[in-house]
Amino acid sequence: MKTSSGNEMLRQELKYSLGRAEYAAIRQRCLSVMKLDPHVGPEGYYDIASLYFDDLADTALMQNYSGVSRREKFRIRFYNGNKNTLHLEKKVKIAGLGKKYSCPMTPDQLERMLDGDLSWMMATGYPLMQELYVRMRDELLRPKTIVSYRREPFIYAPGNVRVTFDFNIRSGILNRDMLSGETPLIPVNPDRVLLEVKWDAFLPDIIRMILQEGTPRVQAFSKYASCRMFDI
Repeated sequence: MKTSSGNEMLRQELKYSLGRAEYAAIRQRCLSVMKLDPHVGPEGYYDIASLYFDDLADTALMQNYSGVSRREKFRIRFYNGNKNTLHLEKKVKIAGLGKKYSCPMTPDQLERMLDGDLSWMMATGYPLMQELYVRMRDELLRPKTIVSYRREPFIYAPGNVRVTFDFNIRSGILNRDMLSGETPLIPVNPDRVLLEVKWDAFLPDIIRMILQEGTPRVQAFSKYASCRMFDI
């Protein structure tokens, strides 16, 4: 049986919503001690598009709003407009800690899913795809909203620290056209930048100092919940 990849441990996570001036100051401090993720292009960032799932009761959305300690979301994601390489992912949050599972899927599989054909999912051999099939069959989980944004990622080896800045966050309601590139996208809080910090067992003091100097208080922030405000 094929396996779905996942982090070996739950990772610590913090999120901040920044103004443009705050972003510029913190970014400059990150540049002094951290390295850009090697996966970025020559511009220093990459673009992400995700198609998020929810059920008829919008359970994932309501759990975000209510701050439920344990929650999870399914999404299909691709990078830099490369629609030939898709990833099915499940993001799990437990008491503020995060973990992600993923497996590959093809554009044809996504098209079939969006057409309502789920018959192929169990035969993939991926436990994550099989779990999504069961959830779509039993809980009527369905694609809901496209979340698109640009990410500038920094890494710091001690503590396996990852600092990312997400900006130009946009929401797309017409998920059937996700691969066509023709989905209308609506800007979400265009003047704000989302800062996310993730690490394993410890957060090095130098990174903590970068974040504490002039950084606003930690905020609960969900790109998915922010983008859903346009279709509920």
